[in-house]
Amino acid sequence: MTNINIPVSVLNLAPIRMGQNGKDAIDAMVDLAQATEKMGYTRYWIAEHHNSPTLVSSATSILIKHTLEHTEKIRVGSGGIMLPNHSPLVVAEQFGTMATIYPDRLDLGLGRAPGTDMMTASALRRSKNDSVYTFPNDVDALLTYFGPLESQGYVKAYPGVGTNIPIYILGSSTDSAYLAAKLGLPYVFASHFAPRYMEEAISIYRNRFEPSEYLSSPYMMVCLNVIATETDEEAQREITTMQQFFLNVVRGSQNPLQPPVDNMDELWRQAEKEMANSMSSVTLLGSKDSIRSQLTSFQEKYNVDELMAVSYIYNQEKQKRSYEILKEVVDGK
Repeated sequence: MTNINIPVSVLNLAPIRMGQNGKDAIDAMVDLAQATEKMGYTRYWIAEHHNSPTLVSSATSILIKHTLEHTEKIRVGSGGIMLPNHSPLVVAEQFGTMATIYPDRLDLGLGRAPGTDMMTASALRRSKNDSVYTFPNDVDALLTYFGPLESQGYVKAYPGVGTNIPIYILGSSTDSAYLAAKLGLPYVFASHFAPRYMEEAISIYRNRFEPSEYLSSPYMMVCLNVIATETDEEAQREITTMQQFFLNVVRGSQNPLQPPVDNMDELWRQAEKEMANSMSSVTLLGSKDSIRSQLTSFQEKYNVDELMAVSYIYNQEKQKRSYEILKEVVDGK
């Protein structure tokens, strides 16, 4: 029997919808966190993106704090903090402070990409050296900062020491799979926009996993797109918002999240359609029965430990309903 009764979580890039402003997007982020908390979702993660006028997720730790403040029990975290942009000590102090205010509710997902274009990355960087290559050392530094007093060096994170904030390695290629396995940390794969290496990364992580003080066996999370609606026909229309989002990425254009349209073929060229579809190929789409059948097939193949869902739906009530349907599916309702 395939297990689809697994923990489900939420990823939010905090997009600005057409007709809305930055404050509306932050309010929508909190509203979705409160709704998914009531539904019984495990965690709510917020992304980090810079120099993007259509996303408000640049100061991720501030958004996490804001979400913790307006929720009661759901775990809140980063999907992720992009370490090339930050000093590990500053991250440790910020997260250590939040963990002190909100104990046992914080997750720290770490990525090695800058989450932006190269020019902006250069403006963000803490040094002129390529800090992408220091990622493994930076992760080690954070594990130490959150660990017990006796394992600290001279420089310590106050607050931070002894908070043991769980660290997750995020990845969209196989590099991160090797690192997560070697460090014995949970691993989260970004299938929601970079599905190409998913299968290979899962296999590398599981085969090479070394048990650690943090984790005794591999813990594999996959982030995917979910567009769940009352009928399959409705889903075909709602998915056009997500398709326009990925068309934006392909073109490098800067449109806010758009309402659904009747015909995407009027908007994109064939090559753009293929690129956008290849980025979003790992998507659960349709009615509750369709979602159940797709998730069962996915789990038969990959048997992941937890799913993280991102749902680009323009109408906020329909977006909440999409998360509700997914939760009902995993709960066997």
